[in-house]
Amino acid sequence: MGAGHAHKLYRHGHSPVHRLPPHCKLAAAFAFVLVVVSTPREAVWAFGLYAVLVAGVAAVARIPAGFLLRRLVIEVPFVAFAVLMPFVAQGERVDVLGMSLSVSGLWGAWNVLAKGTLGVAASVLLASTTELRALLLGLQRLKLPPMLVQIASFMLRYGDVVTDELRRMSIARRSRGFEARGVRHWGVLAKTAGALFIRSYERGERVYLAMVSRGYAGSMPVIDEVTATRTQWAYAAVLPVTALAVCLMGWTL
Repeated sequence: MGAGHAHKLYRHGHSPVHRLPPHCKLAAAFAFVLVVVSTPREAVWAFGLYAVLVAGVAAVARIPAGFLLRRLVIEVPFVAFAVLMPFVAQGERVDVLGMSLSVSGLWGAWNVLAKGTLGVAASVLLASTTELRALLLGLQRLKLPPMLVQIASFMLRYGDVVTDELRRMSIARRSRGFEARGVRHWGVLAKTAGALFIRSYERGERVYLAMVSRGYAGSMPVIDEVTATRTQWAYAAVLPVTALAVCLMGWTL
């Protein structure tokens, strides 16, 4: 799978969560999100318990609260959508601070905010404690279609290459006195995008030919065999199993 590849979300550490095999963490995160989504929105207390569970995992993983909260900014578009729901939804209305809001819209906004935030938090924790290379190995171990794993692998590895190429082109433009100031410069930016596409395509061809010359036949060799013990699976299952118990109580109480 190549050399290790660090990413901005990853926070290096040696916690018990960091040491868990990647496929265990992937399965646990997916199961946790599935349980959260299945919880009735009226069980407000259940989402509070889910937040406590996520905070507990973050504490065990030694992920600072500030680090986690800053990464949650990615859900801002969903927050904006949720804020609009009480104003545009139909049905029974209720006055809140002098504003007429839809009851179903308020419940819908709460549903989106609560479940979306918990899902993003679980994803951030997964990314914060697992390197990209390990995530790919975990997906491979979970029997995801090999072609999808390879596409994800190439995308992650060559994303930085393309970004670096774009940075060099930007430096070259600025060194020649160019600075985009308005619509009249869009033509130059469009040409830059076209040149970047051509360069990336040509580089991709060269890389593919180099791989074929070294024996590539449609599948990548598995260098590291990632395994997990029953104990590690049990540790990983603590979060989704506890969440499932909360979910069941949310449907029965």
